[in-house]
Order: sequence, then structure tokens, then C-alpha cells
Amino acid sequence: MIRCGLNIFRGCRGRIRYWLSARDCYGSISLLVAIGFALGITPFLVRRNALGETSLEQSWYGFLNAILRWLLLAYCYSYINLSNESLIGYFMRNHVSQISTRVHDVGGIIAAVFTFILPLLLRKHFLKSVKNMVQVDTQLERLRSPVDFNTVVGQVVLVILAVVLLDTVLLTTGLVCLAKMEVYASWQLTFIFVYELLAISITICMFCLMTRTVQRRITCLHKVLKNLAHQWDTRSLKAVTQKQRSLQCLDSFSMYTIVTKDPAEIIQESMEIHHLICEAAATANKYFTYQLLTIISIAFLIIVFDAYYVLETLLGKSKRESKFKTVEFVTFFSCQMILYLIAIISIVEGSNRAIKKSEKTGGIVHSLLNKTKSAEVKEKLQQFSMQLMHLKINFTAAGLFNIDRTLYFTISGALTTYLIILLQFTSNSPNNGYGNGSSCCETFNNLTNHTL
Repeated sequence: MIRCGLNIFRGCRGRIRYWLSARDCYGSISLLVAIGFALGITPFLVRRNALGETSLEQSWYGFLNAILRWLLLAYCYSYINLSNESLIGYFMRNHVSQISTRVHDVGGIIAAVFTFILPLLLRKHFLKSVKNMVQVDTQLERLRSPVDFNTVVGQVVLVILAVVLLDTVLLTTGLVCLAKMEVYASWQLTFIFVYELLAISITICMFCLMTRTVQRRITCLHKVLKNLAHQWDTRSLKAVTQKQRSLQCLDSFSMYTIVTKDPAEIIQESMEIHHLICEAAATANKYFTYQLLTIISIAFLIIVFDAYYVLETLLGKSKRESKFKTVEFVTFFSCQMILYLIAIISIVEGSNRAIKKSEKTGGIVHSLLNKTKSAEVKEKLQQFSMQLMHLKINFTAAGLFNIDRTLYFTISGALTTYLIILLQFTSNSPNNGYGNGSSCCETFNNLTNHTL
């Protein structure tokens, strides 16, 4: 009995290791691509042939799944629009809440198009980006600076578990708050609330996976260049003996592994690797650019209106009696606001890390340029420097704005401005929408009669 249990445990452990093992770039992204395929975000799947070779292939079911998901979301949005149903409508009805409801409905349908339909049209960019990364991995392996794909799979699993845990906790908190406030939304509205968040979370994970892939390849390229600089420093101090050379060559993952190729050849291959990485980043940005624009725009609108609802409730609670529980109301919309804040931060930080890592390449190249004494190597390094000036990694949202940390300042300024406008608009409104309010004239007449 004990042996049978141990055999089952070892078998399960072996299967888990097999699932978490990867030999190439395709295997490292297979899990996240499969989740995106199940949700209808991407039509691709990583498949393995009889020879054990993996490739990224598109499936007709992926196209059908994406179209059906978009039709289902379009039906749900149409239903709640015709029924005049919204989450905020259960608590307050004023000009701001009605505008926010219409904006969210229209934006939701547009977001569904950019999330499920547009990736089908731009699928070649994603495929090209991954193929470029595979070529980069092949050249990095020749330079003895390979990528540890098992580590990549482990990080992907941890990120997915963190996203699932965060979404589950915040969604459960939101649904419990709605139940305590005796708000029972239709299944169409609940489906939009849950599925929209899941689709956005996985889309952001896929984008961050691509930016992290770019960052990781640049790190491997830096190891190759630093290894070359270390060899020059070592040779200038003391000639490396044949015994030391053979001992260092045993460790293929060491930063200081001796590469037997000519330095000019190493720099030439490094230039090719950098060109492929930049091309992969550019094509990935073409694939995700409209999705990022939609996600950031929708997230910004939701943050603005949720912050307005929370502030209006907290500031106006002392002036009027509310029909809902303040704690649950504030908790629900705060959770929703936090989710979309995390979404924007994840996009910006994923992009910013890749950009900052790529900017360090120039310093390493110019450090090699100062150390070299060979005219041929110096010419190659100057060509590499020129390439770095013209080929830069940059991520934009449809070319409208750059996705880096400067976006924080822009969003903060716009958020403050719109909140002040909304709060002033509500405070100047004669009926702010909480129950049956009376006009200013009626209030003045009642006050005059009471005084008389």
C-alpha cells in the first residue's frame, strides 16, 4: 500500500516536472498561450510533433472561440443597455452615473473588439515576434549564454497563480459586498464584470511575458559582451594558461566562460542578436498596441468614476441619508479601482523594465570600445554603437503615448483634474441623485414658510 502511494506520488511529481520543463521558447510560453487560447484571446497553441519539435500554430477553433466570446459579450452589453441596468444604477442615479454607465457600455463593446477580434487580424505579428526570439535563443546558445527556460516556466506559473489569487480575492470581496447590500444583478451583468477582468488580466500577462522575454534576452546579450570585456582585462594582466582555459570552459553558464571565437565575430553576432530583439519587441508592440490602448483607456475611466463615487459618498454622507451601506459601497468600488490601478502599473512596469535594460547596452559597448586595440574590432563596435542609436526598444499605445513611467504623471494629473470637475459639477447640481431630491426653489419656499 505504501509502495503504491509512493509510486503514485513519484509519477505525479514526474508529470509536474515534465509540464514545467521547457527546452525552447515555445515550451516556456505554452502555458500562458493555452490559457489565452481558452479565453478566446489568441488563436495560437504550442504543439509538439512526432520528432519532439515544438511550434506555434493557429487553430480554427481559436478563431471560432474568439468570435463567439465577442458575440456573447456584445449580447450581454446590449441586454443591460436595453434593460437600463448597471452596477452604479442600483445605488445612485444622477447625470454623472448615467454618463459613466453609457461610456462603460460603449467602451466595453469596443474593448471586446480590440481584445478578441483585432488579435485575429494581427496574429502574424505575434507569430513573427516569437520566431525572432527563437532565432535569438539559437545564436545566444552558440555564444554560450543560453536562456534558462525552466526558470521562465517557473516564473510564468508564479505570475499566473498570483493573478488568479488576486482576482479571486478582489472579485469575491466585490460580490460579497453586493450581496450584503442586497444587490442581485443579472447574469449578463455579472458575466461582464467577471469575464472582462479575466480577459484583461491574461492579456496583460501575455504582454508582460513578451516584455520580460525581451528583457531576459538583452540580459544574456550583456553577459556575452561583459564576458568579452573580462577576457580582455584578464589577458592584459596575465595570460591565461591552457589549463585555466579548459577549466573555465566546463561551466557553460558562467559569465566568464572563454569563447574561442574571434572578438570581431562575437560583436557581429551580438549586433545581429540586438537587431532581432528590437525587431521582436517592435512586432510584439504592433500586436498588443491597440489592446494596451483600450485597457489603459478603460482602466483610466473606471478609476476616475470609481474614485468619484467613493469620494462623493464619503463627503456627502454627513449631508444626506443614504439608502445603501457606506462600508460595503466604498469597499466594492475601491476594490474595482485597485484592480485597474494594478493593471496600469503592471503594463507600465513591464514595458519600463525592458526599455531600461536595453538602454544599458550602449554603456557596455562604449566600455569595450575604450578597451579594444584592434582596428577591426573597433570598427565593429562603432557599427554597433550606430545601431544602438537608430534601433531602440520602445512601447507605445497605438503611437498616441509612450508606455513608460512618465505615464504615471500624466494619469495622476488628468485624474485630479477630472475628479475636481466631477465633484464641482455634482455639488452645483440641484438634485444630486440620492433618492427623491427637491429643487432649490422648493427648499427655499419650505424654509421661508417654516420661518414665518
